[in-house]
Amino acid sequence: MRDGAARPRGARRLGAAHREKEAGMAPHAAGKLAAGAVAAGAVLLAVVPGVATAGDGPGQYPVPWTFAAAVPAGMQDGPDVPPPGSHDAGQPCSSAAHPEPVVLVHGLAADQSENWQTIAPFLSDNGYCVYSLTYGNNASAPRPFDQVGGLADMTRSAQVLAAFVQQVLAVTHAAKVDVVGHSEGGTMPDWYLKFDGGSRYVDHFVALSGVLHGTQFWGAGAAYALGQAYGSPGSAPQIAALLTTGCTSCDEFLPTSPWMKALDDPGTSGPASAPATVCPYDGASVEGVSYTSIATTNDELVRPPTSDFIDPRCANAHNILVQDQCAADQADHISIAADPVAAQDILNALDPQTARPVICYPVLPAVG
Repeated sequence: MRDGAARPRGARRLGAAHREKEAGMAPHAAGKLAAGAVAAGAVLLAVVPGVATAGDGPGQYPVPWTFAAAVPAGMQDGPDVPPPGSHDAGQPCSSAAHPEPVVLVHGLAADQSENWQTIAPFLSDNGYCVYSLTYGNNASAPRPFDQVGGLADMTRSAQVLAAFVQQVLAVTHAAKVDVVGHSEGGTMPDWYLKFDGGSRYVDHFVALSGVLHGTQFWGAGAAYALGQAYGSPGSAPQIAALLTTGCTSCDEFLPTSPWMKALDDPGTSGPASAPATVCPYDGASVEGVSYTSIATTNDELVRPPTSDFIDPRCANAHNILVQDQCAADQADHISIAADPVAAQDILNALDPQTARPVICYPVLPAVG
């Protein structure tokens, strides 16, 4: 963003930029070490705010409009440390203005601290009780390998999210939560909504660069589908084995994977004990939940970028392409989680009654 430009409520400019480390469909822990080594000598270490101690309500925190904040945060904090402005599930919080707490769900190869250095303080500054978790990581691995999250089967991760939501509801005494997710965090929660009874406990689901209908990932999806159909060289089992080396969730993102087909099938639903009414036009949408899908044309990992979008014939769907609002916004899969344009979209989705016009800001790929 330009110096001197108006910023969303609660925002404050922060430091220089460095590329965030999310590795996409095939994360490599060595990349995290390399990113950490670069960041160790960076000025960012001095300017990124420390982890805030969560109180019993929203607070005021600096908001870094760059994904560069994720690198030093990842070096300083473990996967169980919430980002500034966020609480862990055991801490009480209440907000008269926004009684539904917000649960932040990180993306593939990230953790809560790295992914939400911008959105967590931004939402807290705007009066929301914010909670976050890390899921799908190997908690017993040495640092920094324990910070690589989202690697587990997404069905299992959805159960982790379900338990976390119940903890948040218990400590806040709220009837429902809102969920904001990025990447895998804009994908996996929909399994919870559809198959694990989550539609009873979630009011709004906001997905940043989610993968609700699978990603072709530069041809991997098509090759996987051909392998399923014909058993050709590069068949589905071979591709799945390649993608899932160290990452059980990775092949689940492909459009014709069993996981994605179940999610997107309007004919499938949850168990009889927790049935969800599915939109007949899009199996990824269930009644009772308001969906907002925010995408960018520059998404390197979600192909096509509009895979996140819910069929507009479903009454509870709102689809946003950030470039339709702001041609100067060139956010990619990474920097959309530190994008002031997308941040205002999140606020508008969480509280449509107080929605404000989205102001256009220049946003760069990778760094924001």
